[in-house]
Amino acid sequence: MTLSSTAALFAAMFVLAIIPSPSVFVVVARTIESGFIHGLVTVLGIIAGDLIFIILALYGLGIIAETMSSLFIYLGSAYLIWLGIGLWRTKSVEIQELQALSWSSHFLCGLFMTLADPKAILFYISFLPAFIEFSPVSLFDTGIVIVVATLAVGGAKLGYAYMANKSRLLFESSRAKKGINMTAGAVMIGTGLFLIAKI
Repeated sequence: MTLSSTAALFAAMFVLAIIPSPSVFVVVARTIESGFIHGLVTVLGIIAGDLIFIILALYGLGIIAETMSSLFIYLGSAYLIWLGIGLWRTKSVEIQELQALSWSSHFLCGLFMTLADPKAILFYISFLPAFIEFSPVSLFDTGIVIVVATLAVGGAKLGYAYMANKSRLLFESSRAKKGINMTAGAVMIGTGLFLIAKI
């Protein structure tokens, strides 16, 4: 990859990552629910899902990914709905305990959010050839794409997490936190149902 194609890839991925989407809503909901660090862990899960799809796209495994996309959608949607119901049932006095126990939950939420997107692998298969020659793909070029995707997607989503965390500081009462949990739960359940409806 040339320097200009790398810069163009970064710009394109960053712009696409900042467009409001289900993954943005999940990052915002998780950050408001539990704080910036938990939003960061959710972003790491999203990045992990993107990197899985990038590897699949670069190394010609698109057919396998398309075959498995329905499974990813059902698993991811069910997980998001389960998390949303859990938030609805959380009492305000349990919030601190929830924060301490939910690291893997935040990461898996971001991961499944990405893997449940049926258009993601098709997006990468059609998007990446504009910036990189697929055959043969060198390990160096693969590394560049991974770094670019991590910085572009991660940077955009972390921006949303930062803004959500700033707004979270306005809500310190237990009643406000309960409202935040109800809203975050509704976002997750709605996202899960939206993904199932897209099948």
